[in-house]
Amino acid sequence: MITACLDLEGVLIPEIWQNVARLTGIEELMLTTRDIPDYDELMARRLRVLAKHRITIHDVQRAIATMDPLPGAVEFLRELRRRVQTIILSDTFVDFMPSFLAKLDYPTLFCNSLEIAKDGSVTAYRLRQPNGKFEAVRAFKLLNVEVRAAGDSFNDLAMLIEADRGALFLAPAAIQEQYPELPAFHEYDDLLHFLTTE
Repeated sequence: MITACLDLEGVLIPEIWQNVARLTGIEELMLTTRDIPDYDELMARRLRVLAKHRITIHDVQRAIATMDPLPGAVEFLRELRRRVQTIILSDTFVDFMPSFLAKLDYPTLFCNSLEIAKDGSVTAYRLRQPNGKFEAVRAFKLLNVEVRAAGDSFNDLAMLIEADRGALFLAPAAIQEQYPELPAFHEYDDLLHFLTTE
C-alpha cells in the first residue's frame, strides 16, 4: 500500500502569509519556512506582526478567499488521489482552510490550529504535535504503509528524509543545493510519476 504525503503551501497552493503580506502591505509577513527554518521563531514573529498591525483572523481569511490553487494543482491532486491514498501534511492552520479545502475537493489534511480571541485577534498557535510531518510519516511506516512524500521548504525535510521515497517540488535553489540527494521536480506530471510508479 502506498500513501502519498504532500506539503500544502508552495506545492498545491501559494504561500498564504505572502498573500496576506501583499494585500496588507506588511513586508515582514513575506517570510516563510523557506527563509526561517525554525517554525516557532517564524510563528512568534508573525504573531507579533499581526498584533502590532491589529490584523485579525477575519482579515487573514479574507485574503485567503482571494487565492486559488497553483495552476495544475487541482488536476494533479485529483489524479494522485485516484491512484494512491493521499494525505496533506501541513504547518498551516485549520482556521485558514475552509475555502481552500473546497477548491481542492476536500482532501485529507493534517494541520495545526490557532487560538483566537473574541475580537478575532490571533493570540497563539497550537501544533497538532511537535515535528508533526515527520511523526505522521513514521506512524504510517509503523503500519507497514509505503510512504512517498513531496515538499518545498526546510520544514518538509524531516518528512522527505523519513519517507520511503521523498522529493522536493518547486523548492528554492538553495534548498536543492543543500540536499542534492533528494530528487527535485518542477512539473506536476513528473511528481505524479515519482509518487505513483514502482
